[in-house]
Amino acid sequence: MGIDWNSFFEGFTTAMSFQNLIFIIIGGLLGTIVGMLPGLGPATAVAVLIPITFGMDSTSALVLLGAIYYGAMYGGSRSSILINTPGDGSAIAATFDGYPMTRKGQAGQALTLATLASLVGGTIAIIGFMFLAKPLSTLALKFGPAEYFFLLIFTLSAVVSLSRGNMIKGFISMLLGLVITTVGVDSQSGVYRYTFDMPHLSEGIDFLVVIIGIYAVGEVLYNILTIKDESQKMKEDVGRTWITKEQWKRSVWPMIRQSPVGFLVGILPGAGGSIASMISYSTEQQISKRGDEFGKGAPEGLAAPEASNNAAGVGAFIPLLTMGIPGSGTTAVILGALIMLGLQPGPMLFENQPEVVWTFINSLFIGNIALVAMNLLLVGLLIKILKTPSQILYPIILVLAFIGTYTLGYSIIDFFILIIFGIIGLFMKILNIPAAPLILAVIVGHSMEQNFRMATVSYDSFFGILTASPIAMIFAALTVLSIFLPAFFNRLSRVNVDNKG
Repeated sequence: MGIDWNSFFEGFTTAMSFQNLIFIIIGGLLGTIVGMLPGLGPATAVAVLIPITFGMDSTSALVLLGAIYYGAMYGGSRSSILINTPGDGSAIAATFDGYPMTRKGQAGQALTLATLASLVGGTIAIIGFMFLAKPLSTLALKFGPAEYFFLLIFTLSAVVSLSRGNMIKGFISMLLGLVITTVGVDSQSGVYRYTFDMPHLSEGIDFLVVIIGIYAVGEVLYNILTIKDESQKMKEDVGRTWITKEQWKRSVWPMIRQSPVGFLVGILPGAGGSIASMISYSTEQQISKRGDEFGKGAPEGLAAPEASNNAAGVGAFIPLLTMGIPGSGTTAVILGALIMLGLQPGPMLFENQPEVVWTFINSLFIGNIALVAMNLLLVGLLIKILKTPSQILYPIILVLAFIGTYTLGYSIIDFFILIIFGIIGLFMKILNIPAAPLILAVIVGHSMEQNFRMATVSYDSFFGILTASPIAMIFAALTVLSIFLPAFFNRLSRVNVDNKG
């Protein structure tokens, strides 16, 4: 599908109208605020704010929903960086190096870097959207159960390989996450698994409860235990708000490299920003000359997943608008809103209502720039959170964690689950067990199991699944490489050191 330049420029003019600019600014600001609240994230932000679109024309409503979505993705990383509490699953990777930067007194620089990375990722993805929407959506249709299974296996293996020198603990973390996904009713056989006769557990454990427990509650408990140790306290000096030339130099190519990765992953229905950011983080650590600095406040460790995350957010709109297939949980909510507003996403949308599509695409680009301006202006306000005494800040984080958890299922049982995972998070931190493999396994475990079981119906053996298509074989090969290459390079580096000695 080529670009209809007449429709493109008409869409740009419409998106730049005063009314739509106001919607972009309001949607971006509301989305950012909701996205910062633990457990809410883009899907909840869009769902909660859909009533605002009632009575609006379909084009303006789509512009507003897109701005809310994008704003919430920006907001999710703010809480990750400042208080180590991801606003949603796609912001998890921002905690790995964003929060360590905060602890080193670089909160302002971390927020600015994340904002610039989001701008780069979003811009590259929007350009990709313009030129590649149709061809890429066609490629995504070729992914069957076998391809998805190996994609998810590769994703897990890539994240486990992040645990350099500690891969055993990484595998333990991943296996624990996969065990958690088995709780609930098996969707194929109807068998209850590990529900302990509790009806609430029949639907499984919401991965956001696990995320909030491991990161927010676990971090608070750990800080309470170590607060007397001055070396563990967060520095009150938040430093400069603008990044240094060295930080930009280290981050710019990771942003550019990982934006297409996030965009491509975002196109795959069900993949989303969580997987995109994890893949980008692990890939960047593997190829970086400073991989040992990842997890300790490396600027590229924050920039790469943030660029990828926002690029995935744009990519998720390709299957939605071209095929009517939601590419993520948030776009599923937007799909329902669009149908309610009288828009039917699909191949004919580009033919029958091109002005709507191109206005939306242009609004994403304009919204990206507007959100950068808003977030840079808010840096000074956001870092004041760090001035809050720990005796006040920690209870506030816990309150937000419990409120976010309750809004997920409106059940008191989730509070107990949250506390359990908070304690697990505490012990994982004490024992130096990486949390990323567990979290990702919880996110993709159910989908991986279901795709594997569907693939076994189509193919007689595991070898049949492995050779189902070139795509499946490529991801299987990448899985093997991601596990054994780090060990090979570690062995090689030790040999080189011994020879020099």
